[in-house]
Amino acid sequence: MSEYLRPRNIDEALSYLAATGATVAAGCTDLFPATDNREITGPVLDITGLSDLRKIDVEENSIRIGAASTWTDVIRADLPPAFDMLKEAAREVGSVQIQNSGTVVGNICNASPAADGIPCLLALDADVNIAGPNGPRRVPLSSFIQGVRQIDLNPGELVTGLVISQASARGNSKFKKLGARRYLVVSIAMVAVRLVAKNGVVDDIAISVGACNAVSKRMHVLEADLVGAPMDSNLAELVSHTKVASELSPIDDIRADAAYRVDAAVELVCRTVSDLARGLS
Repeated sequence: MSEYLRPRNIDEALSYLAATGATVAAGCTDLFPATDNREITGPVLDITGLSDLRKIDVEENSIRIGAASTWTDVIRADLPPAFDMLKEAAREVGSVQIQNSGTVVGNICNASPAADGIPCLLALDADVNIAGPNGPRRVPLSSFIQGVRQIDLNPGELVTGLVISQASARGNSKFKKLGARRYLVVSIAMVAVRLVAKNGVVDDIAISVGACNAVSKRMHVLEADLVGAPMDSNLAELVSHTKVASELSPIDDIRADAAYRVDAAVELVCRTVSDLARGLS
């Protein structure tokens, strides 16, 4: 039987981690599927009792999502329109029961190529807050996820939450996902777009593609091409197949081959940009 640890505060959680190397648990939706054993082996550190980690705070300079905050918490939170894409992704994460228990931070720590929240958080330029024996540190999400199931987290460290600057919380946003069916499905491709319009043109835009690469990807070249473009029905025509394909390294798996994923990503980017342009023009 595994040892079950339930810390009363973050310092106690770090002490447990240092002493036992326990597996951190919050939503637990991937805790058992991640093992090939018939039961969980080794100590488990349950952080759901840490109330400070179950908060979504809108502050003057930033918005913070605690490590124990669930997808349902995100859906219900009073957040600016730039977070609409994250709320849309939250509604696509499994069933309502999964949304009630699964956490946003668990989604990034799991580091699946098809993690629904990651493209949205990349488009928000999210940073990851980490506590550890050598003190706190803050890492951009873009560098925190290093590969499939690979994250920048050292032994004894604990992710305490995500932080998004108010500068990155501007504009409107949308999320689109393609799967083999409408609900309860792992993505073939997905896209998150955050767009800021000013004086009839694109003032700023963030575009992320997920489930195509081993790691979700910001489309920085395409973003640069769209800044300054008129906010009209022709905006999506600037999204070419070549531009999107040049920034992707698509994967082949049982759900789709690489070529199909590129085609799907291009179509999703076009539709998402077009929908935002129509809504803001």
